[in-house]
Amino acid sequence: MYNTPIKLKNKKGSTLMLSLVVIVALLMYAAAFISIGINQSLLVDIFKRRTAAFNIAEAGLDHAIVWLRSQSSPPIGDRTNPWGSVESLGGGTYSVVIADLGMVGASTGIRRYKVTSTGIFGNARRILANYVQVDNYARYLWFTDREVFDGSNVWFNTNDTLNGPTHTNGHFNIAGDPVFQSEVRSVDDYLRYYNNGNNINSTQLTNAPYDEPTFEEGVGFGAETINMPSQALSLRSAAASGGIYLQGNSRVVLNSNGTMNVTNSKKKWNNKNMSIPANGALFVSGGNLTISGTLNGRLTVGASADVVIPNSIVYADNPRVNPASDDTMGIISESDIVVDDSAPSNMEIDACAMALNTSFMMENYWVGPAKGTLTVYGGIIQDERGPVGTFNGSTGQKVSGYSKNYSYDSRLLSSPPPFMPTTGDYITLSWEED
Repeated sequence: MYNTPIKLKNKKGSTLMLSLVVIVALLMYAAAFISIGINQSLLVDIFKRRTAAFNIAEAGLDHAIVWLRSQSSPPIGDRTNPWGSVESLGGGTYSVVIADLGMVGASTGIRRYKVTSTGIFGNARRILANYVQVDNYARYLWFTDREVFDGSNVWFNTNDTLNGPTHTNGHFNIAGDPVFQSEVRSVDDYLRYYNNGNNINSTQLTNAPYDEPTFEEGVGFGAETINMPSQALSLRSAAASGGIYLQGNSRVVLNSNGTMNVTNSKKKWNNKNMSIPANGALFVSGGNLTISGTLNGRLTVGASADVVIPNSIVYADNPRVNPASDDTMGIISESDIVVDDSAPSNMEIDACAMALNTSFMMENYWVGPAKGTLTVYGGIIQDERGPVGTFNGSTGQKVSGYSKNYSYDSRLLSSPPPFMPTTGDYITLSWEED
């Protein structure tokens, strides 16, 4: 019987094949990793270039605003790189087009622009667009140069609610629990609280449990100073050419049918009925203006002396009911705007009221008893903050004058009253990337 020898298989070939497969797999993985690394590097490079192009385009927008601010008046017509040429920055370039979108409504003096900036870095391009308009005081619910009156602090108190943009070139004084529902800006870096007299800086916004204001959108400390004018020059000019320009003490009673009754001794007018001026401008020189009634139309009135308000001023077409209403009132005094002490217990003023020198205030505000509520729908702009009442420092209770209910008329941002002064600055309405 023969034994058949067992032949052992040669494993060298199998091992070699397996090694080759492993090597090929490793090479493929390595190639994949290298490819991923290269792609990631390319993506990072693209991201860096796009980010650089974005930042350069933003710089172009900033340059355009600086250029607009440097002009003596809002420029008319489109401009491309008005400083002369394409600008180089950080290894890239930007080019800017300022498109003049025209005036916002008749007699406002407010122009709008679309500023488009193209930033280029390498082969990356970003295009940003900024819609801006001339800034005007009518966009504020509350604006003061100083929150003092005759050297004494004037306070926001517990019953005060403000729902529109506020700004002071000083600091705000807080007593109790007032509510600020919109933007709050202060040039100073602190608030003053009534109950211990300490100056509270930007890191400590409440003085609990005594003074607890609510700032729903925070407080912007260190804001830029906005200087107020001392005269209503554009209103004076418009009233003298196409409007109504009066000399001496005058009285105007507005009527809901779009007319007004005017009394002026120099004109020998005694309650004379006439239409609101077509250009919306009325100015009294050398005397006080007393005004009240119901406005149907667009009108700004002013006086070189005081503007006295003995009764409510309201709109015929209430914009809180009908947002499409175009009834718009501006009141400008080159002295004070005074709520007469004979005014009713509860009264309303629908207007943007601007006291250039010195205050919006109530006559004999310190004399009791307390009245009801003064409602302002629009805005109050004043050099020194005028009081409309007093409160008990111990209890916070109203002693004299009015409690305040000040509400912002948001229409005034885009459609201010005729010939209201502008701030000389520009504000952004919207921003987008093309």
